[in-house]
Amino acid sequence: MESDAIGAVVLTGGSGVRLDGADKASIELGGLTLLEHTLGALLDINEVVVVGDPVPTTRPVTFTREDPSGGGPAAGLLEGLRCFARRPAWVVALAVDMPLVTSATIRRLTEAAEHDGAALIDGGGKLQYLCALYSVAALDRSRPPYEQEHGLSMRELVGGLGLAHVPAFGPETRDIDTWADLRDLRETFGD
Repeated sequence: MESDAIGAVVLTGGSGVRLDGADKASIELGGLTLLEHTLGALLDINEVVVVGDPVPTTRPVTFTREDPSGGGPAAGLLEGLRCFARRPAWVVALAVDMPLVTSATIRRLTEAAEHDGAALIDGGGKLQYLCALYSVAALDRSRPPYEQEHGLSMRELVGGLGLAHVPAFGPETRDIDTWADLRDLRETFGD
């Protein structure tokens, strides 16, 4: 798969209710924001769209928001797809709150992709729809009309796609949903 054929959409999270409304993308871990960790994992991807509020970044990205905001990750992913300068054949969907995902993780997804894509699967057998590579053509086939995107779950959008399952290495799928999650990961990073 040629690198020019792949884009990425970073989903910066919703309201952060369990984090008292904190902006996940701006939370620091190991001296970098979660957004910078995510952009590091996407090092090999030429064009990245971030669904969230604009903030300074170390590399050029396009910022966008789903309209209305708060539509959920599926609506965010579909909005991100509309914002590429050059529409890719494949798109990585990555949540901003998974700082243990690396560029090696993304390469494993691209190497394993079959039919409609590939998704990371955690040790408990749960597919990580927000750490996955999708065929844009497959997303186009599964997407509902625009007015039905708001509130659509990722499972509804991609659950019927033929995805290769890529086993996570160790705690790769750890995410930050609560302050306790952040404290645990800060210990991992030596903060």
